[in-house]
Amino acid sequence: METMISFSAPSFLHIPTPHEPTTPPLRKSMFFSTTTTNTTTQLTNSPLLSIVHGNKSKSKLFTALSPSPLTESSNTPEAETEVEPKGEKFDWYSQWYPVMPICDLDKRAPHGKKVLGIDVVVWWDRNESAWKVFDDACPHRLAPLSEGRIDQWGRLQCVYHGWCFNGSGDCKLIPQAPPDAPPFHTFKKACVAAYPSTVQNGMLWFWPNSDPQYKDILERKKPPYIPEIDDPSYTSLMGNRDIPYGYEVLIENLMDPAHVPYAHYGIMQKVDREGGRPLELAIEKLDVNGFLAEQGWSKSKFMPPCVFYAYSHDQPAPSGENQKSSKQKKFSLIFVCIPVSPGKSRLIWCFPRNFGLWMDKIVPRWFFHIGQNLILDSDLYLLHVEEYKLMEVGSANWAKACFVPTKSDALVVGFRKWLNKYAGGQVDWRGKYSGVLAPTPPREQLFDRYWSHVVNCRSCNRAYKSLNVAEVALQIICVASIGIVAAMKQGTMSTFTRSSMVVVAVLSFALSRWLAHFIYKNFRYHDYNHAFR
Repeated sequence: METMISFSAPSFLHIPTPHEPTTPPLRKSMFFSTTTTNTTTQLTNSPLLSIVHGNKSKSKLFTALSPSPLTESSNTPEAETEVEPKGEKFDWYSQWYPVMPICDLDKRAPHGKKVLGIDVVVWWDRNESAWKVFDDACPHRLAPLSEGRIDQWGRLQCVYHGWCFNGSGDCKLIPQAPPDAPPFHTFKKACVAAYPSTVQNGMLWFWPNSDPQYKDILERKKPPYIPEIDDPSYTSLMGNRDIPYGYEVLIENLMDPAHVPYAHYGIMQKVDREGGRPLELAIEKLDVNGFLAEQGWSKSKFMPPCVFYAYSHDQPAPSGENQKSSKQKKFSLIFVCIPVSPGKSRLIWCFPRNFGLWMDKIVPRWFFHIGQNLILDSDLYLLHVEEYKLMEVGSANWAKACFVPTKSDALVVGFRKWLNKYAGGQVDWRGKYSGVLAPTPPREQLFDRYWSHVVNCRSCNRAYKSLNVAEVALQIICVASIGIVAAMKQGTMSTFTRSSMVVVAVLSFALSRWLAHFIYKNFRYHDYNHAFR
């Protein structure tokens, strides 16, 4: 079922929510109108179907009963740049940021990541049984600690000169220091900057300030908490991918359902290529802490800087059933958008649901990720180019450059309002970057799946290695079968056996070629041409 939700990854954000106080629906606007029965049927029939398909109308996903926003100027999303009010300023460096899902981190080795322009190393301290986040630079000569190792005493070791550090960042060993020398390892300059970190909702979070005053920040401020992820009655498989466009563009895309039938036709929208309809979206509340949006049958929340959360309303039990005999089917869509650097971001997704749990026990996680990556690929180039055009006009001129007259863009406009009003109009990189994006790489590099996902996903990495072993094994079987037939003298092998060996050789060769294509297309590079879909 992660498949089902997964195939809406960048576009299906308007799902009903059980956890917010109910408000009157907006003219019966509908974004997800599939019945739970039909949803279950879709999951059973195909792991590649999205939850957004229904069987009542070929364009059901985009049904809305409101009049055109163009005829109601008072309801049109406003995109004016707002002046930041006094006393309400979003501090990018006083927030918790997720680094990676815990399920994709290997405790045996350190991992290098970049978040908010900060290079960090993540490693498992077995002495404290906790994940640690350090500055990814050895204080000796600034070699990356992420290229190091965890030594036999459970310390993080820099492999350039062997300096070792404990879980607090204190240097415990300088091999080059003579025994009679001063204790250089105790000097403050020998320590590594250690960031506050915690594990919540299956993700490792860190606070991007190593000042000692933030050592106990977790007692004062915690990361956003989403109960469905930790609820044992829900299934909540995660995925992650590095994205070749920036944080702002990533969040806007996830908040925009109107592009689904066009950008994702053939993956999520299989019935009607021209399935666009007016959408009734509205922002209910917007302040420095984000905003709440209402879509009639669903709600969504933006919890800055990273979390966009869409969830379903409570639905009445089916006719003829009571609450005791029918468990309420619920699902949520959680997107965690991490600013990495200008033109780069990281997405962590999770789609908790309390039904169809059997599917995750049968279908391997990597198989779901194939479809989720295809969704991301289908509008990747569009958004990459869009970001370059926005850079040319400047983030402050977004409202002037983009024409957003309909209510289908209400959430995108709401995000831009929040960004301009409270957060300075863009991510605060603290002068680390010039603001100029790197040139567009070749498509093979832009659409690369191996370095952007496979190496960072334990399940896909294992599948990739296993499938490559299977391909080699098939080639060996092919060669061995032909060799046996050629080596055997005439008459020592029956005609049937000889024919069988030839068939095995041909089938092994054909299967190895198909497997090679499957591996390359799903784990290395998959181009996406909308004109031929």
